[in-house]
Amino acid sequence: MRCGRINSPTDSYLQSVIVYATDITPRLKYILDFISNEITVEQLLITDNKNEFSNAETAKINYSSTRITDNECWIKPHGLLAENNITEQSIGCFEWNDSNAFFKTEGDFPFDIFAASFYLLSRYEEYLPHEKDMYGRYAHENSLAFREIFLNIPLVNQWLQVFKKVLKQQFPSFALKNTFFKFQQTYDIDEAFSYKHKGWFRNAGGAVKDVLKGNWSKVGLRQKVLSNKVKDTYDSYEWMDELHQQYNLKPNYFFLVPEKNGQYDKNILPANTAMQSLIKQHADKYTVGIHPSWQSGDEHSLLGKEIKILEGISGKTVTTSRQHFIRFTLPDTFRRLVEAGIKDDYSMGYGSINGFRASVASSFYWYDLVKEEQTELLLYPFCYMEANSFYEQKVSSQQALEEMLHYLNEVKKVNGTLITLWHNTFLGTNPFFVGWREVYQQFIKEAAR
Repeated sequence: MRCGRINSPTDSYLQSVIVYATDITPRLKYILDFISNEITVEQLLITDNKNEFSNAETAKINYSSTRITDNECWIKPHGLLAENNITEQSIGCFEWNDSNAFFKTEGDFPFDIFAASFYLLSRYEEYLPHEKDMYGRYAHENSLAFREIFLNIPLVNQWLQVFKKVLKQQFPSFALKNTFFKFQQTYDIDEAFSYKHKGWFRNAGGAVKDVLKGNWSKVGLRQKVLSNKVKDTYDSYEWMDELHQQYNLKPNYFFLVPEKNGQYDKNILPANTAMQSLIKQHADKYTVGIHPSWQSGDEHSLLGKEIKILEGISGKTVTTSRQHFIRFTLPDTFRRLVEAGIKDDYSMGYGSINGFRASVASSFYWYDLVKEEQTELLLYPFCYMEANSFYEQKVSSQQALEEMLHYLNEVKKVNGTLITLWHNTFLGTNPFFVGWREVYQQFIKEAAR
């Protein structure tokens, strides 16, 4: 690829980029805002004035159908960013820089990196007709990343690393700041205890089921927990705290606080004093967010009620969330979050397979593709959930450790943010999850270096 070099007396002061485009659309402004932040540009200017572009003494990107000057990086538009509707896109992937790319065009860059990045970040494909999975969610098998086998890499970050290097090579005096790898641990507390605080009726029912199945070890374990002879097998909170203190970690906790239990909402109810105590303990030390119940996805008025319940217990304003079962539909779910005052959401990942749902390891603002506008909802994508490894991918704890290390290495390569999702259930002493606590500890030791 070829980009012309700017030769100017002010070369040593280059701190901004000017982009020329014939169509300055909301989509273009959105993706340029994201990219400028990712490649740490101090100032990015967009113009549709050719003279202003030609006379600028800074790094230049020409995003139009024809070259304008010799001193520019020319990216020929694919056309997606000039559109204002949602239609099926013809996408042909090709190999580039030992990875994938699409929206191939002419110019100094082999593809429209702006349009391709927008397609992935906006989750454009999730607005198109598609198959649902058994839980009514967007099935990961529909996605371009899964079909073209790049789900396990932060492709957008990889593209931008190359783009950044090209700009720096061609404009050596262009000032770029360094970025650094970050690691963020998150936990969903959707079943706080295995036996304790569930009440006589629920425990009796569970005991009967264990007896009918001949699961005598569980019958005995339940009795020991309820008689306070052993700790509840999901009560891993003290162990987690010690781990966080050892490595100076500041995780986020998401609590499920439905008004009543349901098929998929099985947590201790928030009216229980033990549940309230647990929430308060964590709110005093960590960021606590809402884990909207499954029921709130069907009865929308429940979201606001659950946020108020969590705020009342924690004594903190709740502005972070992650959907229970990673159940969301675009744009409806995210619009409801915005209306409810949520500022940061951690749902961007799959509840059926690990990987980068939006092909990125960086936070980004949600773009409402129907309204064609950038919102104030900041999305924090996770790429690894232990439940996916265990229930969906059906791998051992040691295989899961290898998978986690893969994501750690991939995110470190691009100086991105690695966000993991774990549950207290896997980190306790339940025989069903033997070995998972140990591999998590091994992983934390490696990731927190």
